[in-house]
Amino acid sequence: MDLGLTGNAALVTASSRGLGKAAATALVREGVNVAINGREESTLESTASELREEATADARVVPIAADLTDPDDISRLVETTVAAFGRLDHLVTSAGGPPSGSFLETTDNDWYQAFDLLVMSVVRLVRESAKPLQDDGGGTIVTITSRSVKEALDGLVLSNSVRMGVIGLEKTLSRELAPEVRANAVLPGAHETGRIQELIEQGIDRGEYEDYDEGRAEFGSGTALERIGEPIELGETVTFLCSSASSYITGQAIVVDGGSGRSNL
Repeated sequence: MDLGLTGNAALVTASSRGLGKAAATALVREGVNVAINGREESTLESTASELREEATADARVVPIAADLTDPDDISRLVETTVAAFGRLDHLVTSAGGPPSGSFLETTDNDWYQAFDLLVMSVVRLVRESAKPLQDDGGGTIVTITSRSVKEALDGLVLSNSVRMGVIGLEKTLSRELAPEVRANAVLPGAHETGRIQELIEQGIDRGEYEDYDEGRAEFGSGTALERIGEPIELGETVTFLCSSASSYITGQAIVVDGGSGRSNL
């Protein structure tokens, strides 16, 4: 299915690895010019090379190192993207998860850092991107959060609490920036990213799993589809939400978890 995105320009944050990388991969496969972002330049350059191999229709990939907790870096990130492509049609926000822990183990500083990373990064990115996104017929914002905003997960008090602010922001943006800009969120469950792979390997070392396949099966055992997600499946959902195929969808929080959640809403 041709999603009609060829020649569009997107900025995908925290995209040197994980789900951000999957979103960037799906976009370049549709011919979208993509600016990718991370803090480690060596990892970023390696990812850029991989994405160029995936790209169609001569889609360009521009790596931009930036810290999402630094307001000046965010301004430079958006400015560099617009300068590189002459436009910005899609903003996809992603960020690393906050540390796990219980409520009583979590300090004030942990809360402030999580809010800065998860909420203020999106606030600043949208503030800098709003004008170019509204130009030339409008664009899209897709925020990658977590299914923890639908169903609290044990040991993840920061993610359960702070990510809710991103959903409230996304819903507000879907009204305030309309009709030029559509804003949606995707709420991923477990996908086989590098982080999950590390956890499985650690479980093997501790004797919890006999081998990688057993660990992989365990991570997918709680889902209705009885498997863990492939990162590209999340990436393709993001790409769909960027496209005109989803032109009547805005202000939504879409769970992509293989049916692991039990929430009715």
